[in-house]
Amino acid sequence: MNPVEVIEVESPTIACDGGDGALGHPRVFLTLSKEGEIDCPYCGRHYVLKQGAQMADAH
Repeated sequence: MNPVEVIEVESPTIACDGGDGALGHPRVFLTLSKEGEIDCPYCGRHYVLKQGAQMADAH
């Protein structure tokens, strides 16, 4: 089993499509948790907020 891919992001909302073009999964939009991270429910990629980036305030 391959290790989970960790991707640093600068925005609290991201889009994931599995990264394999037509062989990936449906594009989904994910919002990071209060802790600044989330896992894609399709491919398991782990997204984390890049150090120094800030979560947007909720309105």
